[in-house]
Amino acid sequence: MPLALLALAVGAFGIGTTEFVMMGLLPDVAADLHISIPVAGHLVSAYALGVVIGAPLLAAVTARMSRRKVLIGLMVLFVAGNALSALAPDYHWLLAARFLSGLPHGAFFGVGAVVATTMVAPERKARSVSLMFLGLTVANIAGVPVATLMGQQLGWRATFLGVGAIGLAAIAALALLIPHDHTHAPAAGLRGELAALRSLPVWLALGTTVAGFGALFAAYSYITPMLTDAAGYADGSVTLLLALFGVGATAGNLLGGRLADHAMRATLFGGLGSLVAVLALFPVLMSTQWTAALAVVLLGMAAFVTGSPLQLMVMEKAAAGPSLASSANQAAFNLANAGGAWIGGLALAAGFGVTSPAVAGAVLAVLGLAVAGTAAVVDRRRVAPRAARVVAGHVPQASEALHS
Repeated sequence: MPLALLALAVGAFGIGTTEFVMMGLLPDVAADLHISIPVAGHLVSAYALGVVIGAPLLAAVTARMSRRKVLIGLMVLFVAGNALSALAPDYHWLLAARFLSGLPHGAFFGVGAVVATTMVAPERKARSVSLMFLGLTVANIAGVPVATLMGQQLGWRATFLGVGAIGLAAIAALALLIPHDHTHAPAAGLRGELAALRSLPVWLALGTTVAGFGALFAAYSYITPMLTDAAGYADGSVTLLLALFGVGATAGNLLGGRLADHAMRATLFGGLGSLVAVLALFPVLMSTQWTAALAVVLLGMAAFVTGSPLQLMVMEKAAAGPSLASSANQAAFNLANAGGAWIGGLALAAGFGVTSPAVAGAVLAVLGLAVAGTAAVVDRRRVAPRAARVVAGHVPQASEALHS
């Protein structure tokens, strides 16, 4: 694997850290800015909104720029957002800075995934994407706990300065390691990128992402009350258990990348099926402490096995202009975050029990399987006419049919 993937992983590590660290800093930020914790929670929403808006917007605006320059520019914007967060004089400035920090998130992963796949052999594309995502999953194991501890000891502003320093390291790594053959503008341009989004298979792949990862966030958003109220863990143990989720996510991400290079669609179906099973068993697994800890690891594994195949599938269905579709998939991840948390909250508010968000997540995972199955049927129907033309003697269509 090329060393340039390390540069992408460093950027992903910084982005993952700044995305999730706010959850642990909410009490400190609320106390310092004299606001309530629910109001401080809007800072999390502001970042997610920045991701959803910024992912397709920045990918479209930069469609005619070289991908190397785009990646460096996005990290410059990331550093600026975190520096402004550290210097924000009041809540409203911090809210705007968090929105700004979220803007480059989706476009960085989207464009970075395209760059990663062009630097490796075709049979290693999914693995290259998983190695970039490795920075995101490792952030949950090391970056977020360390950044949270830094904020508690040195003040929350120090955390964002530290994350900004990670961004500067990523800029240096990108400038040094990304090959210079990515200094030219992509041939597709904005028109080609937009044309790729008119494809039904692309939208079915995006729909699978929303449903599949919505299943994860329906449960994960309420994992703390499950662990304390159902499994009986003390509040102080939750941080360690969430690190176990990061371990499971890292293992699932690497496994999914390796398996998807051999059988992408089978890996996707297997991951979604595993997610259905794990979430459906949550009420049972949360009955004892050791099975609850196992459930947290399995949840991370099952969900992130699907990450690389989903990203690669979107890119392959939009092969003529993959950057915008790849970035849109990152927006879909964050829509899944918001939508899954909302659906899980509905189950909890309806009085179905503290583990009911996981059952709601299992239903969403089944929906993800249904959408993925529909996509498979559509693909077969699109391939069949091409195969028929090949049999009829139109040999030039053979490679196209086989690729699809």
